[in-house]
Amino acid sequence: MFYYVLKYVLIGPLLKLLFRPRVEGLEHVPEEGAAIVAGNHLSFSDHFLMPVVLSRRITFLAKQEYFTGPGLKGRLTAAFFRSAGQIPVDRSGKEAGQAAIREGLGVLAKDELLGIYPEGTRSHDGRLYKGKVGVAVMALTAGVKVVPCAMLGTFEIQPPGRVLPRIRRVTIRFGEPLDFSRYAGMAGEKAAVRAVTDEIMYAIMSLSGQEYVDEYAAKVKAAGTARGPEKFPEAER
Repeated sequence: MFYYVLKYVLIGPLLKLLFRPRVEGLEHVPEEGAAIVAGNHLSFSDHFLMPVVLSRRITFLAKQEYFTGPGLKGRLTAAFFRSAGQIPVDRSGKEAGQAAIREGLGVLAKDELLGIYPEGTRSHDGRLYKGKVGVAVMALTAGVKVVPCAMLGTFEIQPPGRVLPRIRRVTIRFGEPLDFSRYAGMAGEKAAVRAVTDEIMYAIMSLSGQEYVDEYAAKVKAAGTARGPEKFPEAER
């Protein structure tokens, strides 16, 4: 219930007023039944702007850190994400990944929309990074279609390191649903889930126009951090 209060009363109208989101391809999001919406992840603002433009409720797998932050800010953030029905995900290893997949499949089993960012973390430089295969495992296991989504302009309004977003218009673009029924029964095969994941990332890239990097964002980000903050000046804007 509180999800809809946030969306239609407390936050949604303000976000629409400030950022005037331009929505393209909304007809590609199914009006009923289970489906995965897989998007690029450029900004903390993505968590709020995509749900605002959808008529259906969407549940995201959100990183566990949003639920365990220290201090007043951490408690407020955790309360918000819990109230919005988002699911905390531990990203620290293979077993954690399996738990996230189980949580996602639980959402799909209820014929709901599941939102996921296949990159696994926000892009630190605005480029699109290699997707993790969890999205493919869930799509093949549940037998559902994947709707690719591109957020445009959210990196510019709130790049990593910026607390308050700039007030600018953004675009949210949905692509045609991807059908992977030809891979039915292959959720446990590495080559199949990699192929499905890469197809999803290609669709997102085509919608967003981003430069693609065939490496995991977390790995590249960690390497940049080890060399010092000057590696990624965008994060200091």
